[in-house]
Amino acid sequence: MALTSKITPYDPTWPARFLTDKPLIASAFDAELIAIHHVGSTSVPGLAAKPELDVLIEVHAHRNTSTRDEVLMALGYVRGSDLSEGHHFYRRNVDGIRTHKLHVCTRDHLTITQMLGFRDLLRRDASIRQQYETLKLQLESSNTGGMAEYLEKKAPFIIAALLHAGMGSCRDKAKIRTFVL
Repeated sequence: MALTSKITPYDPTWPARFLTDKPLIASAFDAELIAIHHVGSTSVPGLAAKPELDVLIEVHAHRNTSTRDEVLMALGYVRGSDLSEGHHFYRRNVDGIRTHKLHVCTRDHLTITQMLGFRDLLRRDASIRQQYETLKLQLESSNTGGMAEYLEKKAPFIIAALLHAGMGSCRDKAKIRTFVL
């Protein structure tokens, strides 16, 4: 079973694609919107990634989800399963290829802190960034179980990096795991 996309070298057009898409995505959220962030590997300069933009959207609350779903559907997004309480997920494919993943989280959701924290850690620490890229490429080459396997095998590295950077305690390990799966 394959990943949703093949990992490719960093593409400097990824941030511009995010900035182009940001106002379109924002149009689905009205007054509930707090912020929209480019996260995931495509948001880290120099990091090889699946060419799928990860977007983190902070909202005050999940209000008017049916209206939001309609606007996002018109933009080509499909609502997936909620990843946890307060964490809605959408995906966009173009010609059968995944291009975007939207993570819509309520204010103060643990996922917000973890996604932004891991992104910022990768941006500032070249050694961790290189280790993470090496791991992702190894996991891609040995993958037989698809995305679930890939995410599960990345989880220990992400947890260890966040804990080492002081973004959680040992008792937070289970909570951090929910962010990566």
